[in-house]
Amino acid sequence: MTAKALSDVRVLDLSRVLAGPWATQMLGDLGAEIIKIEKPGFGDDTRGWGPPWHGNGEQRTAGYYLAANRNKKSVAIDIAKAEGQQLIRDLAAESDIVVENFKRGGLARYGLDYPRLKAINPKLIYCSITGFGQDGPDADKPGYDLMIQAMSGFMSITGNAEGPPRRMGVAMVDLTTGMNAAAAILAALYQRERTGEGQHIDIALFDVALSSLGNQALNYLVSGEAPVRTGNAHPNVVPYQPFETADGWIIVAVGNDNQFARFAALLGHADMAEDERYCTNGARVENRDTLIPPLAAAMKARTTAEWTAALIAANVPYGPINTIEEAFAEPQAVHRGLSRTIDGVPQVASPLRLGASPMDDATPPPALGQDTDAVLEDRLGLSAEECAKLRDNDVLG
Repeated sequence: MTAKALSDVRVLDLSRVLAGPWATQMLGDLGAEIIKIEKPGFGDDTRGWGPPWHGNGEQRTAGYYLAANRNKKSVAIDIAKAEGQQLIRDLAAESDIVVENFKRGGLARYGLDYPRLKAINPKLIYCSITGFGQDGPDADKPGYDLMIQAMSGFMSITGNAEGPPRRMGVAMVDLTTGMNAAAAILAALYQRERTGEGQHIDIALFDVALSSLGNQALNYLVSGEAPVRTGNAHPNVVPYQPFETADGWIIVAVGNDNQFARFAALLGHADMAEDERYCTNGARVENRDTLIPPLAAAMKARTTAEWTAALIAANVPYGPINTIEEAFAEPQAVHRGLSRTIDGVPQVASPLRLGASPMDDATPPPALGQDTDAVLEDRLGLSAEECAKLRDNDVLG
């Protein structure tokens, strides 16, 4: 079998919940060995973030945990004990990457901060994920996705204009932070090939959230005016929104003037494409209040199925408004195998598809501490008796 892209990379994962585990799961999907360190008897917080649950009794695990922890080995070590700290240092000496999401300086009291681990392993890439970064007036504050959505301005642009601010339906700041962390780690690995040295990576949820505002951030920086909530309407592209049909709703996403001309003609308003108020996207944005009502009225005349066929024939971008169940049932999702099981455990397939790096040998999210002895014996050369003694002393789970 062809080796995966990161098959010779070892990651010591000291993170929990979502942003850090999401980053390490991506690295694991690419073939890295992920050694996930968990607190004995408790483990990653998200193991208990249910219902819903997979499994029964003591073996049940929350779906939340299963979302971010495939392709990992679980090692239960109590880092509050000196022997546990030494085990982590020994593992760091044999690793390429450490990922942690403790508060700033939180690992220093255990002797597991970057300066001390760098002294052991100068090639180590050490990624710290925090709410606000390693410096600044908020550096010591805890950071959670919802509060970062609020502080970053995301909630001010999410929801209907007449309603309250809304959070996004998933912890998108955590997810994008994980993706940014994975990208930074891969860049650091590439740089290490040239320099032979590792480095510290400082990733902050707040930084990622502001950078992820994308066009809305630049809308403010260019105009000096803060964007506001526009519901499902796009602030910069029109028409690009849901439309009500005779029996439901459908998304129409007109991305250029030629698409608009075809869409307007389909709705019996071909003249709009020649009207100076609507012939360009900029004009349509400025005049959306008079443009949208006649289009919306025309859309109500036919069913969703009828509009789907008509929009396909006219080559106008459209989409159904699915439930998550319906999304996984989409023919494209079925064809791409986006819902899968790994040893009986439900999973969403990784979107990372490298032509020369097969993704078909994934392992399911591990039970708490299931790999403790195997990792310590294989990587550190501990004997079964030594592991048993550490367990008797409550160092291992």
